[in-house]
Amino acid sequence: MSHPEYKLLIFDWDGTLADSIGRIVEAMHVASQRSGFQLRDDFAVKGIIGLGLPEAIRTLYPKIGDDELVAFRQHYADHYIASEAVPSPLFEGVVESLAAFRAEGYHLAVATGKARRGLDRVLKSHGWEDYFDITRAADETASKPHPLMLEQILAHCDVRPEQALMVGDSSFDLQMARNAGMDSVAVSYGAQSMEALRVFEPRLAIDHFSQLHAWLGQRAN
Repeated sequence: MSHPEYKLLIFDWDGTLADSIGRIVEAMHVASQRSGFQLRDDFAVKGIIGLGLPEAIRTLYPKIGDDELVAFRQHYADHYIASEAVPSPLFEGVVESLAAFRAEGYHLAVATGKARRGLDRVLKSHGWEDYFDITRAADETASKPHPLMLEQILAHCDVRPEQALMVGDSSFDLQMARNAGMDSVAVSYGAQSMEALRVFEPRLAIDHFSQLHAWLGQRAN
């Protein structure tokens, strides 16, 4: 059984479960070109991954107008959805680890900067429509790092913040966890550097997804 300290494991999607960062960066560059905006470098784009799409675009282009934002979002969506005709692969160890977590009795959830339509599309592609206890997407709640989506997940699962663990690859994931009063785990293989993530004092830093299962197993013994 799961260790009583943690009953709920919450995962970011892009860059934590799915190897999709490259496609997100490419789609943002294409949308910038089609919208007539100056390209931001890869580092800058990776720095906004985790935010909801409108918030991400406005962070990169603070002076963008409302109509321009609508067009930019559409350019982004058109390119990204086309690139996802074959879904981004899950990172090594994700499928096995999540199955083990479920077998051990953990509640599982997703908290993502994706829109609901995009999240539902990728969940369906993996046959995971009903896999998680609850999933929250950025366009149906507050964008990270606001803690609302975590608070909604906690309420749904009837779990206290100190019994939950947020796993993510961006500063927005870890800051959101801190804002919600819960512990976090930083992954080094996603959008942002471990140096940037350590600022938020994660309980664990991992280079491979399967390390999370090993760590939780050690705590339970």
